[in-house]
Amino acid sequence: MRLLFAGTPQVAVPALEALLDSRHEVVAVLTRPDARAGRGRTLAASPIKRRAAEAGLEVLTPRRPGDDDFQRRLAELTVDCAPVVAYGALLPAAVLSTPKNGWVNLHFSVLPAWRGAAPVQHAVIAGDEVTGASTFLIEKGLDTGPVFGTLTETIRPRDTAGDLLGRLAVGGASLLVATLDAIESGDVSPVPQPTVGISQAPRLEVDDARVRWEHPAAAVDRRVRGCTPAPGAWTTTPDGARLKLGPVLPRPDVTDLAPGAVRAGRDEVLVGTATHAVALGDVSPAGKRAMAAADWARGARLPADAVLGSEQVAA
Repeated sequence: MRLLFAGTPQVAVPALEALLDSRHEVVAVLTRPDARAGRGRTLAASPIKRRAAEAGLEVLTPRRPGDDDFQRRLAELTVDCAPVVAYGALLPAAVLSTPKNGWVNLHFSVLPAWRGAAPVQHAVIAGDEVTGASTFLIEKGLDTGPVFGTLTETIRPRDTAGDLLGRLAVGGASLLVATLDAIESGDVSPVPQPTVGISQAPRLEVDDARVRWEHPAAAVDRRVRGCTPAPGAWTTTPDGARLKLGPVLPRPDVTDLAPGAVRAGRDEVLVGTATHAVALGDVSPAGKRAMAAADWARGARLPADAVLGSEQVAA
């Protein structure tokens, strides 16, 4: 089949690679316009745009996929199907019907669980033991279309969202190719999603990544891992500065620390929660690179009664 591939971030690259190696023909790529990134806030192309350029593919970057120029070019390409992986913009009804076989999305959950922009992060935060990926036919609703196929993936005890998403991106790429093969041969029909088991996974904002030390240690651990690498879990130091947190290690043997209370030793830094302590891993003070928590604590010269995120505990 002739394909238009739509995607933007690095997680979409394995799918594009798999399609380039498949029997299908990727005739063009749709991705988000260049965006400012990094400390210098310079314009940068998306990972998909860079990979498409390396492959010599036509790259389309409309501000909105409903723009007239894009709709015109889409019609000219006469694609049979448009696979989508984390494109990052809603597709209007005007373009959904243009490819003969529609737009097929690879979504990183087993639908109807975790519909939305951050399914992997929410699965980790919720403490799910299993998640997966689904391919489905895009329709007007958000991740509501009928499903072609699924795969499952175990969430390991120390998985971050980044770890899990990396595995799903690779497994999902194979699922997407298999789905397109089956569509071309006529061997698959999408099945409507169940009306039970629906959950929502909206984009995580910065405040969603704030650690609440008054929560149980298991919840703190899951939130930190679910927000790693983005948007990045954080707390505040006794002087009110923001401190970014890498994954923590639960310490069930330490139960005498109040929520947010810090015990800094030579080799580890423990912080209390509602149940038992956690040991901090790497931390990133404002404006500085990541470092071991013990190194940060020595440099910060924390008082003996230091409490992290004290204003949120009081709330």
